[in-house]
Amino acid sequence: MNPVTGIILAGGKSTRMKTDKAFLKLGPKTMIGELVSRLEKKFSKLVIIANDKEKYARFDMQVMEDIIPDKGPLGGIYTGLVKSDSFYNFIFSCDAPFVNPDLIDYMISKAKDFDIVVPKWRGRFEPLHAIYSKNCILAIERQLEKNELKVTSFYPEVIAKMVEQEELERFDLGQTPFMNINTPEDYATIRQF
Repeated sequence: MNPVTGIILAGGKSTRMKTDKAFLKLGPKTMIGELVSRLEKKFSKLVIIANDKEKYARFDMQVMEDIIPDKGPLGGIYTGLVKSDSFYNFIFSCDAPFVNPDLIDYMISKAKDFDIVVPKWRGRFEPLHAIYSKNCILAIERQLEKNELKVTSFYPEVIAKMVEQEELERFDLGQTPFMNINTPEDYATIRQF
């Protein structure tokens, strides 16, 4: 399969946290620093989608602003897919730093013949730890035009592969890659890992 680009969404407003989640300390690094260090080992190309490019200048990678601002994660996914050089792109959220390298490899191995490879963990899709192909662009555009911003709403329009709970449980997900940090309580919990 062709190379997959890793795309980190970092454009959130962090309203519940009241501070930029990407730069919260996690050990000696920031949350986004931890995520970048883990993903650099997996992807030959990593990009960040963020509306404040200056904040992310410290990272030696391309930082792109949203094509259509204020459309949440769906807008970030859209920007990444439109601007990426890769047909397949693995989307990550900057506030979920505990990625599992073996799970990433496994999901990439399943991408051929699908437009989306998305985990289903505890009965819920994890759309910000998923692979999207460029075939998703038109379906996302239609959704954005209707201002329907729920990421999973366009899934029925493309060919999706669910990575089911049983498959996910093969991997060591103690520090789950699906746990994101939205509140000070979440942050307190994650710092115990």
